[in-house]
Amino acid sequence: MTTTGALKEFAAAAIDAKRDWLIGIAKSALQTPETGFREAKTSRLVHESLTELGIPHENGIALTGIKGYLKGGSSGPTVALIGELDSLKVQGHPHADPDTAAAHACGHHAQLGMVLGAAVGLMVPEVLAELSGRIALMAVPAEEFIELQYRWGLRQEGKLGLLSGKQEFIRLGAFDDVDMAMMTHTSASPAESKFSVGGTSNGHLAKHVRFIGRAAHAGSSPHRGVNALQAAMVALNAINTQRETFRDADAVRLHGILTSGGSAANSIPAEVEYEGRVRGISAEAITDAASKMDRCLRAGALALGSKVEILTVPGYLPMVNNEPMTKGFKANCERLMGHGACKVYPDSRTRGGSTDLGDVSHIVPAIHPYTGGATGSGHGTDYLVNDYEQAVINPAKAIAMTTIDLLANRAAMAKEVTAKSKPRMTKKQYLKLQTKRFSEEVYDPAPRASRSGLA
Repeated sequence: MTTTGALKEFAAAAIDAKRDWLIGIAKSALQTPETGFREAKTSRLVHESLTELGIPHENGIALTGIKGYLKGGSSGPTVALIGELDSLKVQGHPHADPDTAAAHACGHHAQLGMVLGAAVGLMVPEVLAELSGRIALMAVPAEEFIELQYRWGLRQEGKLGLLSGKQEFIRLGAFDDVDMAMMTHTSASPAESKFSVGGTSNGHLAKHVRFIGRAAHAGSSPHRGVNALQAAMVALNAINTQRETFRDADAVRLHGILTSGGSAANSIPAEVEYEGRVRGISAEAITDAASKMDRCLRAGALALGSKVEILTVPGYLPMVNNEPMTKGFKANCERLMGHGACKVYPDSRTRGGSTDLGDVSHIVPAIHPYTGGATGSGHGTDYLVNDYEQAVINPAKAIAMTTIDLLANRAAMAKEVTAKSKPRMTKKQYLKLQTKRFSEEVYDPAPRASRSGLA
Protein backbone atom coordinates (compact mmCIF):
# COMPACT_ATOMS: atom_id res chain seq x y z
CA MET A 1 0.00 0.00 0.00
CA THR A 2 1.35 3.42 -1.00
CA THR A 3 1.46 6.02 1.79
CA THR A 4 -0.91 8.99 1.63
CA GLY A 5 2.12 11.26 1.47
CA ALA A 6 3.32 9.53 -1.69
CA LEU A 7 -0.18 9.66 -3.19
CA LYS A 8 -0.28 13.41 -2.59
CA GLU A 9 3.07 13.83 -4.32
CA PHE A 10 1.81 11.88 -7.34
CA ALA A 11 -1.30 14.07 -7.50
CA ALA A 12 0.63 17.33 -7.13
CA ALA A 13 3.08 16.34 -9.85
CA ALA A 14 0.22 15.54 -12.25
CA ILE A 15 -1.38 18.91 -11.56
CA ASP A 16 1.92 20.68 -12.17
CA ALA A 17 2.29 18.86 -15.46
CA LYS A 18 -1.10 20.21 -16.63
CA ARG A 19 -0.55 23.67 -15.16
CA ASP A 20 -0.82 25.64 -18.40
CA TRP A 21 -3.86 23.68 -19.56
CA LEU A 22 -5.71 24.26 -16.28
CA ILE A 23 -4.94 27.98 -16.16
CA GLY A 24 -5.95 28.19 -19.81
CA ILE A 25 -9.38 26.77 -18.96
CA ALA A 26 -9.87 29.38 -16.23
CA LYS A 27 -8.81 32.18 -18.57
CA SER A 28 -11.09 30.88 -21.32
CA ALA A 29 -14.07 30.98 -18.95
CA LEU A 30 -13.06 34.52 -17.99
CA GLN A 31 -13.52 35.61 -21.61
CA THR A 32 -17.06 34.18 -21.94
CA PRO A 33 -18.88 35.29 -18.76
CA GLU A 34 -22.52 34.24 -18.48
CA THR A 35 -25.10 34.74 -15.75
CA GLY A 36 -27.00 32.01 -13.95
CA PHE A 37 -28.86 29.35 -15.93
CA ARG A 38 -27.52 30.90 -19.17
CA GLU A 39 -24.00 29.39 -18.99
CA ALA A 40 -24.08 27.54 -22.31
CA LYS A 41 -20.52 28.40 -23.40
CA THR A 42 -19.01 27.83 -19.98
CA SER A 43 -20.83 24.52 -19.59
CA ARG A 44 -19.58 23.43 -23.00
CA LEU A 45 -16.01 24.35 -21.97
CA VAL A 46 -16.24 22.10 -18.90
CA HIS A 47 -17.89 19.32 -20.93
CA GLU A 48 -15.08 19.43 -23.51
CA SER A 49 -12.43 19.47 -20.79
CA LEU A 50 -13.91 16.44 -19.01
CA THR A 51 -14.22 14.67 -22.35
CA GLU A 52 -10.56 15.39 -23.08
CA LEU A 53 -9.65 13.85 -19.72
CA GLY A 54 -11.83 10.82 -20.46
CA ILE A 55 -14.08 11.39 -17.45
CA PRO A 56 -17.71 10.22 -17.94
CA HIS A 57 -20.27 12.85 -17.02
CA GLU A 58 -23.85 14.02 -17.37
CA ASN A 59 -24.80 17.39 -18.90
CA GLY A 60 -27.90 19.55 -18.53
CA ILE A 61 -28.53 19.16 -14.80
CA ALA A 62 -30.49 22.23 -13.66
CA LEU A 63 -30.33 23.42 -17.28
CA THR A 64 -26.55 23.93 -17.60
CA GLY A 65 -24.94 21.91 -14.78
CA ILE A 66 -22.56 18.98 -15.12
CA LYS A 67 -21.73 16.01 -12.91
CA GLY A 68 -18.99 13.45 -13.57
CA TYR A 69 -17.37 10.67 -11.58
CA LEU A 70 -13.98 9.23 -10.79
CA LYS A 71 -14.22 5.78 -9.24
CA GLY A 72 -11.65 4.59 -6.73
CA GLY A 73 -10.13 1.15 -6.53
CA SER A 74 -12.82 -0.03 -4.11
CA SER A 75 -16.24 1.07 -2.93
CA GLY A 76 -16.78 3.72 -0.28
CA PRO A 77 -18.19 7.21 0.30
CA THR A 78 -18.63 9.85 -2.41
CA VAL A 79 -16.86 13.21 -2.12
CA ALA A 80 -18.21 16.06 -4.27
CA LEU A 81 -15.76 18.64 -5.63
CA ILE A 82 -17.62 21.73 -6.84
CA GLY A 83 -16.96 24.63 -9.18
CA GLU A 84 -19.41 27.34 -10.21
CA LEU A 85 -20.23 28.19 -13.82
CA ASP A 86 -21.82 31.61 -13.57
CA SER A 87 -20.67 35.21 -13.41
CA LEU A 88 -22.09 38.47 -12.11
CA LYS A 89 -23.22 41.55 -14.02
CA VAL A 90 -20.71 44.34 -13.41
CA GLN A 91 -20.85 47.17 -15.93
CA GLY A 92 -17.37 48.59 -16.51
CA HIS A 93 -15.40 45.49 -15.51
CA PRO A 94 -12.45 45.06 -17.90
CA HIS A 95 -13.62 41.54 -18.80
CA ALA A 96 -17.35 42.34 -18.96
CA ASP A 97 -19.37 41.15 -21.92
CA PRO A 98 -20.20 44.36 -23.85
CA ASP A 99 -23.75 43.23 -24.54
CA THR A 100 -24.81 41.72 -21.21
CA ALA A 101 -22.38 43.30 -18.66
CA ALA A 102 -21.71 39.77 -17.39
CA ALA A 103 -18.28 39.59 -15.74
CA HIS A 104 -16.31 37.20 -13.56
CA ALA A 105 -15.89 39.69 -10.72
CA CYS A 106 -15.96 36.95 -8.10
CA GLY A 107 -13.50 34.36 -9.41
CA HIS A 108 -15.82 31.51 -10.40
CA HIS A 109 -13.77 30.96 -13.55
CA ALA A 110 -10.82 29.99 -11.34
CA GLN A 111 -12.95 27.39 -9.55
CA LEU A 112 -13.41 25.47 -12.78
CA GLY A 113 -9.63 25.21 -13.15
CA MET A 114 -9.37 24.09 -9.52
CA VAL A 115 -11.91 21.26 -9.87
CA LEU A 116 -10.47 20.02 -13.14
CA GLY A 117 -7.00 20.26 -11.60
CA ALA A 118 -8.04 18.19 -8.60
CA ALA A 119 -9.48 15.64 -11.04
CA VAL A 120 -6.17 15.52 -12.92
CA GLY A 121 -4.35 14.76 -9.67
CA LEU A 122 -6.83 12.18 -8.41
CA MET A 123 -7.13 10.25 -11.66
CA VAL A 124 -3.45 9.27 -11.62
CA PRO A 125 -3.71 5.44 -11.67
CA GLU A 126 -1.47 4.97 -8.64
CA VAL A 127 -3.68 7.41 -6.71
CA LEU A 128 -7.13 6.30 -7.83
CA ALA A 129 -6.37 2.63 -7.13
CA GLU A 130 -5.73 3.46 -3.47
CA LEU A 131 -8.98 5.36 -2.93
CA SER A 132 -12.12 3.74 -1.54
CA GLY A 133 -15.14 5.53 -2.94
CA ARG A 134 -15.95 7.98 -5.67
CA ILE A 135 -15.23 11.60 -6.52
CA ALA A 136 -18.22 13.49 -7.94
CA LEU A 137 -17.04 16.40 -10.09
CA MET A 138 -19.70 19.10 -10.25
CA ALA A 139 -19.91 22.25 -12.36
CA VAL A 140 -22.94 24.01 -10.93
CA PRO A 141 -24.89 26.98 -12.38
CA ALA A 142 -26.33 30.12 -10.86
CA GLU A 143 -24.63 30.75 -7.52
CA GLU A 144 -24.99 34.51 -7.86
CA PHE A 145 -28.61 35.13 -6.90
CA ILE A 146 -29.42 37.72 -9.56
CA GLU A 147 -31.92 38.28 -12.40
CA LEU A 148 -34.71 37.13 -10.12
CA GLN A 149 -37.51 37.92 -12.55
CA TYR A 150 -35.85 35.78 -15.25
CA ARG A 151 -35.44 32.85 -12.86
CA TRP A 152 -38.99 33.21 -11.58
CA GLY A 153 -40.15 32.98 -15.18
CA LEU A 154 -38.21 29.72 -15.59
CA ARG A 155 -39.95 28.40 -12.50
CA GLN A 156 -43.35 29.45 -13.83
CA GLU A 157 -42.54 27.55 -17.02
CA GLY A 158 -41.72 24.43 -15.00
CA LYS A 159 -38.01 24.53 -15.90
CA LEU A 160 -36.85 25.21 -12.35
CA GLY A 161 -38.11 24.43 -8.87
CA LEU A 162 -35.63 26.40 -6.79
CA LEU A 163 -33.77 29.41 -8.12
CA SER A 164 -30.06 28.66 -7.60
CA GLY A 165 -27.82 25.95 -8.97
CA LYS A 166 -26.98 23.97 -5.83
CA GLN A 167 -30.56 24.31 -4.60
CA GLU A 168 -31.73 22.73 -7.85
CA PHE A 169 -29.01 20.06 -7.68
CA ILE A 170 -30.37 19.16 -4.23
CA ARG A 171 -33.98 19.13 -5.44
CA LEU A 172 -33.21 17.07 -8.53
CA GLY A 173 -31.25 14.47 -6.57
CA ALA A 174 -27.74 15.29 -7.78
CA PHE A 175 -26.55 15.30 -4.15
CA ASP A 176 -28.45 12.15 -3.17
CA ASP A 177 -25.35 9.96 -3.53
CA VAL A 178 -22.93 12.53 -2.06
CA ASP A 179 -21.55 12.00 1.45
CA MET A 180 -19.49 15.21 1.75
CA ALA A 181 -18.61 18.21 -0.40
CA MET A 182 -15.97 20.90 -0.81
CA MET A 183 -15.07 23.85 -2.97
CA THR A 184 -12.61 26.75 -2.76
CA HIS A 185 -13.26 30.40 -3.62
CA THR A 186 -10.79 33.12 -4.57
CA SER A 187 -10.29 36.07 -2.23
CA ALA A 188 -8.72 39.50 -2.62
CA SER A 189 -8.22 40.02 1.12
CA PRO A 190 -4.54 40.66 2.00
CA ALA A 191 -5.07 38.54 5.12
CA GLU A 192 -5.95 35.61 2.85
CA SER A 193 -3.09 35.89 0.38
CA LYS A 194 -2.62 32.13 0.70
CA PHE A 195 -5.58 30.25 2.24
CA SER A 196 -8.30 30.64 4.88
CA VAL A 197 -10.80 28.19 6.34
CA GLY A 198 -13.70 28.24 8.78
CA GLY A 199 -16.26 30.89 9.60
CA THR A 200 -19.75 31.04 8.17
CA SER A 201 -21.76 33.09 5.67
CA ASN A 202 -25.00 35.02 5.86
CA GLY A 203 -28.22 33.39 4.84
CA HIS A 204 -30.69 35.39 2.78
CA LEU A 205 -34.11 35.83 1.27
CA ALA A 206 -34.77 37.54 -2.05
CA LYS A 207 -37.58 39.97 -2.87
CA HIS A 208 -39.05 40.91 -6.20
CA VAL A 209 -41.36 43.88 -5.69
CA ARG A 210 -43.72 45.64 -8.10
CA PHE A 211 -45.32 48.99 -7.26
CA ILE A 212 -48.39 49.58 -9.44
CA GLY A 213 -49.75 53.11 -9.78
CA ARG A 214 -51.56 54.98 -12.54
CA ALA A 215 -50.06 56.81 -15.51
CA ALA A 216 -50.88 60.43 -16.28
CA HIS A 217 -49.29 63.38 -18.07
CA ALA A 218 -46.45 64.50 -15.81
CA GLY A 219 -46.77 68.13 -16.89
CA SER A 220 -50.48 68.86 -17.40
CA SER A 221 -52.21 66.43 -15.05
CA PRO A 222 -49.87 64.74 -12.58
CA HIS A 223 -52.67 64.85 -10.01
CA ARG A 224 -54.56 62.29 -12.07
CA GLY A 225 -51.77 59.75 -11.69
CA VAL A 226 -50.50 57.54 -8.87
CA ASN A 227 -46.72 57.71 -8.86
CA ALA A 228 -45.29 54.22 -8.42
CA LEU A 229 -41.72 55.58 -8.40
CA GLN A 230 -42.48 57.88 -5.49
CA ALA A 231 -44.07 54.96 -3.67
CA ALA A 232 -40.86 53.01 -4.17
CA MET A 233 -38.78 55.97 -2.95
CA VAL A 234 -40.84 56.26 0.23
CA ALA A 235 -40.44 52.52 0.76
CA LEU A 236 -36.66 52.63 0.25
CA ASN A 237 -36.29 55.56 2.62
CA ALA A 238 -38.37 53.68 5.17
CA ILE A 239 -36.09 50.64 4.76
CA ASN A 240 -33.08 52.86 5.45
CA THR A 241 -34.64 53.97 8.74
CA GLN A 242 -34.69 50.37 9.94
CA ARG A 243 -30.92 49.95 10.01
CA GLU A 244 -30.58 51.10 13.62
CA THR A 245 -33.07 48.43 14.70
CA PHE A 246 -30.68 45.58 13.82
CA ARG A 247 -28.08 44.12 16.15
CA ASP A 248 -24.51 44.21 14.89
CA ALA A 249 -24.07 40.56 15.85
CA ASP A 250 -26.86 39.53 13.44
CA ALA A 251 -24.96 40.97 10.42
CA VAL A 252 -28.25 42.07 8.81
CA ARG A 253 -28.04 43.65 5.36
CA LEU A 254 -30.98 45.11 3.42
CA HIS A 255 -30.10 46.10 -0.12
CA GLY A 256 -31.36 46.05 -3.67
CA ILE A 257 -31.80 47.82 -7.00
CA LEU A 258 -34.61 49.32 -9.03
CA THR A 259 -34.80 47.19 -12.16
CA SER A 260 -37.52 49.35 -13.73
CA GLY A 261 -38.32 52.96 -12.87
CA GLY A 262 -40.98 54.00 -15.33
CA SER A 263 -41.39 54.19 -19.08
CA ALA A 264 -41.13 57.88 -20.00
CA ALA A 265 -40.03 61.06 -18.24
CA ASN A 266 -43.21 62.91 -19.18
CA SER A 267 -45.54 60.23 -17.82
CA ILE A 268 -46.21 59.54 -14.16
CA PRO A 269 -44.58 56.12 -13.56
CA ALA A 270 -47.32 53.53 -13.38
CA GLU A 271 -45.10 50.53 -12.68
CA VAL A 272 -41.77 50.27 -10.86
CA GLU A 273 -39.87 47.10 -10.00
CA TYR A 274 -37.37 46.50 -7.21
CA GLU A 275 -35.14 43.47 -6.57
CA GLY A 276 -33.81 43.22 -3.04
CA ARG A 277 -32.07 41.03 -0.51
CA VAL A 278 -32.49 40.40 3.19
CA ARG A 279 -29.33 38.93 4.69
CA GLY A 280 -28.52 37.78 8.19
CA ILE A 281 -26.47 35.32 10.17
CA SER A 282 -29.49 33.33 11.42
CA ALA A 283 -32.99 32.37 10.38
CA GLU A 284 -34.42 34.44 13.23
CA ALA A 285 -32.53 37.58 12.16
CA ILE A 286 -33.58 37.13 8.53
CA THR A 287 -37.23 36.61 9.46
CA ASP A 288 -37.26 39.75 11.60
CA ALA A 289 -35.55 41.87 8.95
CA ALA A 290 -37.79 40.55 6.17
CA SER A 291 -40.87 41.45 8.17
CA LYS A 292 -39.58 44.99 8.59
CA MET A 293 -38.78 45.28 4.89
CA ASP A 294 -42.29 44.15 3.97
CA ARG A 295 -43.75 46.69 6.37
CA CYS A 296 -41.73 49.45 4.67
CA LEU A 297 -42.83 48.31 1.22
CA ARG A 298 -46.46 48.50 2.28
CA ALA A 299 -45.82 51.93 3.80
CA GLY A 300 -44.61 53.25 0.45
CA ALA A 301 -47.75 51.96 -1.25
CA LEU A 302 -49.98 53.37 1.47
CA ALA A 303 -48.37 56.81 1.31
CA LEU A 304 -48.95 57.21 -2.44
CA GLY A 305 -52.07 55.09 -2.79
CA SER A 306 -50.43 52.59 -5.11
CA LYS A 307 -50.62 48.83 -5.02
CA VAL A 308 -47.54 46.71 -4.22
CA GLU A 309 -46.87 43.07 -5.08
CA ILE A 310 -44.23 41.38 -2.95
CA LEU A 311 -42.71 38.10 -4.11
CA THR A 312 -40.46 36.45 -1.52
CA VAL A 313 -38.07 33.79 -2.79
CA PRO A 314 -36.05 31.45 -0.55
CA GLY A 315 -32.38 32.29 -0.74
CA TYR A 316 -29.46 30.61 0.98
CA LEU A 317 -28.79 29.11 4.38
CA PRO A 318 -25.70 30.09 6.41
CA MET A 319 -22.56 28.04 5.74
CA VAL A 320 -21.64 25.27 8.18
CA ASN A 321 -17.98 24.30 7.80
CA ASN A 322 -17.25 20.75 8.93
CA GLU A 323 -14.51 20.79 11.57
CA PRO A 324 -12.59 17.58 10.69
CA MET A 325 -12.59 18.47 6.99
CA THR A 326 -11.50 22.01 7.84
CA LYS A 327 -8.55 20.69 9.87
CA GLY A 328 -7.59 18.34 7.05
CA PHE A 329 -7.69 21.10 4.44
CA LYS A 330 -5.61 23.40 6.66
CA ALA A 331 -2.98 20.71 7.14
CA ASN A 332 -2.69 20.22 3.39
CA CYS A 333 -2.37 23.97 2.74
CA GLU A 334 0.51 24.06 5.21
CA ARG A 335 2.05 20.98 3.61
CA LEU A 336 2.02 22.88 0.33
CA MET A 337 3.07 26.33 1.49
CA GLY A 338 4.48 26.08 4.99
CA HIS A 339 3.34 26.76 8.55
CA GLY A 340 0.89 29.66 8.84
CA ALA A 341 -0.20 29.43 5.20
CA CYS A 342 -3.83 28.95 6.21
CA LYS A 343 -5.75 31.42 8.38
CA VAL A 344 -8.49 29.85 10.53
CA TYR A 345 -11.67 31.77 11.40
CA PRO A 346 -14.06 30.98 14.26
CA ASP A 347 -17.46 29.53 13.42
CA SER A 348 -19.19 32.80 14.29
CA ARG A 349 -17.24 34.95 11.83
CA THR A 350 -19.22 35.89 8.71
CA ARG A 351 -18.04 37.70 5.61
CA GLY A 352 -21.51 39.15 5.05
CA GLY A 353 -22.00 37.46 1.68
CA SER A 354 -23.99 34.31 0.98
CA THR A 355 -23.43 31.01 -0.82
CA ASP A 356 -25.70 28.14 -1.76
CA LEU A 357 -23.03 25.76 -0.51
CA GLY A 358 -24.58 26.77 2.81
CA ASP A 359 -27.67 24.84 1.75
CA VAL A 360 -25.56 21.80 0.88
CA SER A 361 -23.72 22.04 4.22
CA HIS A 362 -26.99 21.58 6.12
CA ILE A 363 -27.51 18.22 4.39
CA VAL A 364 -23.97 16.75 4.14
CA PRO A 365 -20.63 17.69 5.74
CA ALA A 366 -18.97 20.42 3.66
CA ILE A 367 -16.21 23.03 3.64
CA HIS A 368 -15.83 26.29 1.74
CA PRO A 369 -12.23 27.53 2.10
CA TYR A 370 -10.79 30.61 0.38
CA THR A 371 -7.58 31.12 -1.55
CA GLY A 372 -5.71 34.27 -2.49
CA GLY A 373 -4.72 35.19 -6.02
CA ALA A 374 -7.09 38.11 -6.61
CA THR A 375 -7.01 41.86 -6.11
CA GLY A 376 -9.70 44.52 -5.88
CA SER A 377 -13.14 44.47 -4.32
CA GLY A 378 -15.35 41.41 -4.68
CA HIS A 379 -18.20 42.05 -7.14
CA GLY A 380 -16.48 45.30 -8.14
CA THR A 381 -15.06 46.58 -11.42
CA ASP A 382 -11.53 46.12 -10.08
CA TYR A 383 -11.82 42.48 -8.94
CA LEU A 384 -9.22 40.55 -10.93
CA VAL A 385 -7.46 37.22 -10.56
CA ASN A 386 -3.82 38.02 -11.24
CA ASP A 387 -1.97 35.11 -9.59
CA TYR A 388 -3.27 31.97 -11.25
CA GLU A 389 -0.76 29.78 -9.44
CA GLN A 390 -2.46 30.68 -6.16
CA ALA A 391 -5.97 30.99 -7.60
CA VAL A 392 -6.00 27.68 -9.51
CA ILE A 393 -2.99 25.40 -9.08
CA ASN A 394 -2.40 25.53 -5.33
CA PRO A 395 -6.08 25.07 -4.40
CA ALA A 396 -6.37 22.22 -6.93
CA LYS A 397 -3.55 20.49 -5.05
CA ALA A 398 -5.09 21.23 -1.63
CA ILE A 399 -8.47 19.88 -2.77
CA ALA A 400 -6.89 16.73 -4.25
CA MET A 401 -4.79 16.14 -1.12
CA THR A 402 -7.80 16.54 1.17
CA THR A 403 -9.77 14.11 -0.97
CA ILE A 404 -6.90 11.62 -0.68
CA ASP A 405 -7.00 11.99 3.11
CA LEU A 406 -10.72 11.29 3.06
CA LEU A 407 -10.72 8.26 0.77
CA ALA A 408 -7.33 6.60 1.30
CA ASN A 409 -6.81 3.90 3.94
CA ARG A 410 -10.20 2.40 3.14
CA ALA A 411 -11.84 5.81 3.51
CA ALA A 412 -11.25 5.80 7.26
CA MET A 413 -11.33 9.60 7.56
CA ALA A 414 -14.44 9.97 5.38
CA LYS A 415 -16.24 7.32 7.42
CA GLU A 416 -15.27 9.11 10.63
CA VAL A 417 -16.56 12.42 9.24
CA THR A 418 -19.93 10.96 8.32
CA ALA A 419 -20.22 9.09 11.61
CA LYS A 420 -19.54 12.17 13.73
CA SER A 421 -21.25 14.85 11.61
CA LYS A 422 -25.00 14.75 11.98
CA PRO A 423 -26.74 16.73 9.21
CA ARG A 424 -28.81 19.72 10.31
CA MET A 425 -31.67 18.48 8.15
CA THR A 426 -32.62 15.82 5.64
CA LYS A 427 -33.23 16.58 1.99
CA LYS A 428 -36.97 16.22 2.63
CA GLN A 429 -36.83 18.70 5.50
CA TYR A 430 -34.75 21.11 3.42
CA LEU A 431 -37.18 21.07 0.51
CA LYS A 432 -40.13 21.54 2.86
CA LEU A 433 -38.40 24.55 4.46
CA GLN A 434 -37.57 26.19 1.14
CA THR A 435 -41.05 25.60 -0.23
CA LYS A 436 -42.56 27.29 2.83
CA ARG A 437 -40.33 30.33 2.31
CA PHE A 438 -41.92 31.16 -1.05
CA SER A 439 -44.70 33.71 -0.68
CA GLU A 440 -46.66 36.18 -2.79
CA GLU A 441 -48.52 39.14 -1.31
CA VAL A 442 -50.60 41.87 -2.92
CA TYR A 443 -51.15 44.94 -0.74
CA ASP A 444 -53.67 47.45 -2.01
CA PRO A 445 -54.50 50.32 0.38
CA ALA A 446 -57.24 51.76 -1.85
CA PRO A 447 -60.25 49.95 -0.37
CA ARG A 448 -59.32 50.96 3.15
CA ALA A 449 -58.68 54.56 2.06
CA SER A 450 -62.00 54.66 0.26
CA ARG A 451 -63.91 53.44 3.33
CA SER A 452 -62.31 56.13 5.46
CA GLY A 453 -63.19 58.89 3.02
CA LEU A 454 -59.59 59.57 2.01
CA ALA A 455 -59.79 58.48 -1.61
